[in-house]
Amino acid sequence: MNKIFSFLLSFLLLIAPTTASSGEQLFNQYCIGCHINGGNIIRRAKTLKLAALQKNGILDATAISAIATQGKGSMGAYGALLGPDGADAVGEWVWQQALNNWPS
Repeated sequence: MNKIFSFLLSFLLLIAPTTASSGEQLFNQYCIGCHINGGNIIRRAKTLKLAALQKNGILDATAISAIATQGKGSMGAYGALLGPDGADAVGEWVWQQALNNWPS
């Protein structure tokens, strides 16, 4: 019974909208699985590196936030999971990482 309860609690925490978390925390929770170190394991040309973002017409944090919220192409929408202001925080954090060449 405890295992079932633990599983359900973990699942609920994963799908619950997140509030006051930093962009980095949200990125690490929801995005890093496909975008580790700013890469893209699904579509290699669609990385979060500055040159790729610019090539794809993504020119600021607001554009990243919009994609995180609504999805685009094969990437799903994460607006509900990121919670209020979460997409903006992720967009801002990703943009700063791109400007700094994704430091480790």
